[in-house]
Amino acid sequence: MLLSRVAEDLLWIGRYVERAENVARIADVSFRMGLLPAGGADAGAIWRPAIEITGDPEDYARRHAGYDEASALRYLVLDPDNSSSIVAALGRARDNARATRGTIAVEAWESLNATWLSLRDLDAKTLARRGVREFLDWVKERSHLFRGVAYGTMIHDEAFAFLRLGTFLERAVNTARLLAVRFRETTDFDAPGGPRDYYEWGAILRAVSAFTAYRRIYREAIRPGRVVELLVFRDDMPRSLHACLDEIMNIFKTLGDGKECARLAGGLHGELHYGSINDLLTAPPGEVFGTMADKLNRLGDRIAIDFLMRPNA
Repeated sequence: MLLSRVAEDLLWIGRYVERAENVARIADVSFRMGLLPAGGADAGAIWRPAIEITGDPEDYARRHAGYDEASALRYLVLDPDNSSSIVAALGRARDNARATRGTIAVEAWESLNATWLSLRDLDAKTLARRGVREFLDWVKERSHLFRGVAYGTMIHDEAFAFLRLGTFLERAVNTARLLAVRFRETTDFDAPGGPRDYYEWGAILRAVSAFTAYRRIYREAIRPGRVVELLVFRDDMPRSLHACLDEIMNIFKTLGDGKECARLAGGLHGELHYGSINDLLTAPPGEVFGTMADKLNRLGDRIAIDFLMRPNA
């Protein structure tokens, strides 16, 4: 039987590693958009959504005067007081892994520890010297490496299940928040828009490694409705909400107990498994996806109650 403290550490290792990768993905596409002709004319339009998706806009506003590239990158990558920054997330993942070294495989610990050792002295000058895009690609690669090593070396038991549960819960929340922010001012699912809209929707797809999949499946101009179909309802798209809920439901079957968790996850899964894009037209899509993110966060709270012995979660 896995101790609740160990289960919690494993869950958050999965969440923090996934969070670092998600921040790297969003920061990467925002940085690329800033390189477009006239892209720097309104840095706020580029970086404000990135902060809203991955961080805390109110916390950012208290400590930064505006949404310029340097401030946003410092907050998303380097800020130890921002729990969603890459440095903070990977540092916390490494601390949790150190506390569970008797449970995770040696290779998994060494992978995460090596990542942290390469990060601990990172500052703005070092980031500029390494190159922003090159560094963000490195973070994504290290996240992939850790998950691959864990999958290939750990026994697929309860400990592994909690590690995976954290990964897919965090991934689902990120996808829902990404769509909520992007759809905040969009209500037309069919309009392809102009060149700038095309690039922005392409950036959203690239943020979840779905651009190639979109072109392969739909072979047409990028339309918001197709993006929703791919990132919400398709269960063969690894970062879609449907795929994440499939994994979460399978993990609950492995763990047993947690009937309330299974009920909450099952309700969400049913909406995605049996629903369609027409079901989203009853409310503004930004609100729909924001509600999905809230439901996923409530699921995380319920996991703490059912499995981690936290009655006040």
